Amino acid sequence: MSATRVLVVEDETKVAAFIKKGLEKQGYEVEVAADGREGQQYFDQNTYDLIMLDVNMPLMDGVELAQYIRTKNTHVPILMLTALGTTADKLSGFDAGVDDYLVKPFDFMELLARLKALLKRATAGTAPAEPSNVLRVSDLELDLDQKVARRGGQTIDLTAKEFGLLEYLMRNRNRVVSKVDIAVDVWDIGFDTGTNFIEVYINYLRKKIDKDFDKKLIQTVVGMGYTLKEK
Repeated sequence: MSATRVLVVEDETKVAAFIKKGLEKQGYEVEVAADGREGQQYFDQNTYDLIMLDVNMPLMDGVELAQYIRTKNTHVPILMLTALGTTADKLSGFDAGVDDYLVKPFDFMELLARLKALLKRATAGTAPAEPSNVLRVSDLELDLDQKVARRGGQTIDLTAKEFGLLEYLMRNRNRVVSKVDIAVDVWDIGFDTGTNFIEVYINYLRKKIDKDFDKKLIQTVVGMGYTLKEK
């Protein structure tokens, strides 16, 4: 079996060397790019199992690079390394297609745990689809093949993260899911009580699938989480 290939795009030389040395000791094959533009070139010329990106880099920042990668490859896991820990920063990364984030400074074992979780998720594939491969709750439907959401026959534009969250809610219809459930099952990350990005994404979905309809499907269960109800 060939070694897992990881691309690290990091302009801080010491940080890049620390990651490369640690991962290679774990049996990973690691290549390092010193800036976003070089990272783009590496990505275009090679195939990787996982990509780590710093946010603030010269020539092309991590968010721009993540957006570019997602136009070419929708499934390779992307882990963002950032000195920025605000909700807005994390949301911009998720909207760009990033799968998880890790705030600097970090412990190598934490980095390794995130990497393994993302690789496991990528190789495990998606949960078994319903026979028609279309999820339906009331007049809301989600086409898993075409990646299209519709309500009342109207197409709804969703980002990749919004689509993933809606799919999770629909698969768990009529069941209350907590913020921890969503953090772990949708984004494969531990729930950070210092941020509110889950509430932000729930609000994004409400505006798109409930705002213009009399029947509100997404319900908040105070102190417990959220549920998507058919009735």
